Amino acid sequence: MRADVPLHRSLLVRVLAVSVLVSVCSIAATAWLTARSTTVAIRQEQGQALTDDARTYDTLLGYAATHPGWDGAGEVVQQLARDTGRRVTITTEQRVPLVDSDSGPPAKLPARPTASIDPLHVDTVLAAASGSSLTIGSSDASLPQGEALAAVTDHIDPRAVGPFLLPRKERDTLRVAAERRAGCLRSSFGSVATIADSPSGRPVLDTRGARPYSDTRCPSTVLDRPTTTEAKALAALQKLVDSCLERRHESHVRLNLGFTWTRVPGAVPAQAADDGPRGNVVPECVTGSRREQLAPYVAPPALLFISSRGGGDMSTVFDLSPENQARIAGVAALVLLITVTASVMAGTRLSRPLRALTDAVRNMEEGRAARVEIKGKDEIGRLAAAFNAMAERRERLEELRKAMVGDVAHELRTPLSNIRGWLEAAQDGLADPDPELVASLLEEALLLQHVIDDLQDLAVADAGELRVHAEPVDAADLLAQVATAHRGGAEAAGVTLLTKADGRLRLVADPVRLRQAVGNLVSNAVRHTPPGGTVRLQARRADGDVVIDVTDTGSGIAPDDLPLVFERFWRVEKSRSRRSGGSGLGLPIARKLAEAHGGSLSATSVVGEGSTFTLRLPAHGHARESSEA
Repeated sequence: MRADVPLHRSLLVRVLAVSVLVSVCSIAATAWLTARSTTVAIRQEQGQALTDDARTYDTLLGYAATHPGWDGAGEVVQQLARDTGRRVTITTEQRVPLVDSDSGPPAKLPARPTASIDPLHVDTVLAAASGSSLTIGSSDASLPQGEALAAVTDHIDPRAVGPFLLPRKERDTLRVAAERRAGCLRSSFGSVATIADSPSGRPVLDTRGARPYSDTRCPSTVLDRPTTTEAKALAALQKLVDSCLERRHESHVRLNLGFTWTRVPGAVPAQAADDGPRGNVVPECVTGSRREQLAPYVAPPALLFISSRGGGDMSTVFDLSPENQARIAGVAALVLLITVTASVMAGTRLSRPLRALTDAVRNMEEGRAARVEIKGKDEIGRLAAAFNAMAERRERLEELRKAMVGDVAHELRTPLSNIRGWLEAAQDGLADPDPELVASLLEEALLLQHVIDDLQDLAVADAGELRVHAEPVDAADLLAQVATAHRGGAEAAGVTLLTKADGRLRLVADPVRLRQAVGNLVSNAVRHTPPGGTVRLQARRADGDVVIDVTDTGSGIAPDDLPLVFERFWRVEKSRSRRSGGSGLGLPIARKLAEAHGGSLSATSVVGEGSTFTLRLPAHGHARESSEA
């Protein structure tokens, strides 16, 4: 196998290297220009704009989470507009204006809104920029061993509490219990415990750093169980979750405060071993049920548009100084110059050998010698070498074609001339149409038929329509039949014909076509073996195949001529005599027949000692079966 083109000489690598060079220069120039042209003020303004957008979004999201509508949002929107210096507009999802910070003509809304305000589907990007936390729920270390516990990250704004909002009386009761537990922790363990109010009004005791058994030393049943309001809301949510789980064919769970859940004791989860999509059924039901429960308590989804007070978009226009403009033009011109120079150099190196190939092809079309000078070792160099080899083979085939035309004309002219001469002599009364004359004319007609049949076989093989009728064949019987058919001719030429088979060798082949192929080899061997010589036919098995060798003791074939023995009308001796010339079609036909059986035909020879033609066929048959009955 020929070695591949070295990587450093590969045309693709070189083209890629040029492209990378141009790209790197362009990127470096652009980065340098951007770094020089961008000022600290631009960065600060962009950062401030993002901060203002996030703060505006978070404020309006908090309003939507704690109000059932947008009717009273005008004052909040106007305050945000004063703080940011921007125009704030809230519309429905159909872009119908709800609240606008500026009076006067309606705002010209851009194609895309700044954000979508929906406390039940929070924009995580803006929420993260504003510092909001969307994780609801926490793990509870006090749950029994083996119970499933999960926290929900449901993109619901934590300020949307709905029916979980505690009245003043319950808040005060929980606050007292929280302060009592905090005091216990401080006095018993010296732990620092802080109290903060959650959006629902429930005090949250931060006991980070406390000892693991601190809850048992400082218990509080009031803090550890839901209030009346929470129990009622949690029961309503439990019904919604149970209904969802029943529709999804999932086992029930028990909801806890913080919207965590545990499996109901004794319940077996559907497809518990399945880690696929069903693993999200419970979180989906909890989240969907929470949204359904909170929907009446929050404002409907709306679109937020933040624009400049003048009505334009939010893009800031900066004027470039003459120095910066000149710098931009200079860098652009330099990049353009580098790109053009590199492209011209690469294109020239690529187009020059391609033009040479084009000229060579035109010379070939006009019948002149076509060669391309090989200078490189890359893909184009290999293409030029392949083209030269093709041109050389084409010239050789053209010479063979011309010789073939002469050979065909000679092979057909001689018997036709004999037939015509004898027929004209008989017609003119110069020869009697006796049996001897008829036999001579028949012999000449058979020679014509033989050449025509050979040409027809080759034409059928070239068209890919050479079919065989495969059946079991005994190789020894086949060799005996071929030897019997050619023994008369061999004895007349003074050649001894011998056969040998290594045991019973059976194969699947077309017996008629196979006899034709082996017969062509024997006929060729007898024709090139001098009187007193020997032609041997041997059948043997090799690597699971059946191999037939036809060996003669003739003059042999020169090494330069050996690759040409299977070319049509090619002969070792250029003489066209019937004794040694033949038609020059026997070996090409034999190879085609071997290929039709899925086999091969090869030749070896030693000058002065003889030649061996080896026909290798698969024992079980891989022939192209005929479609005929």
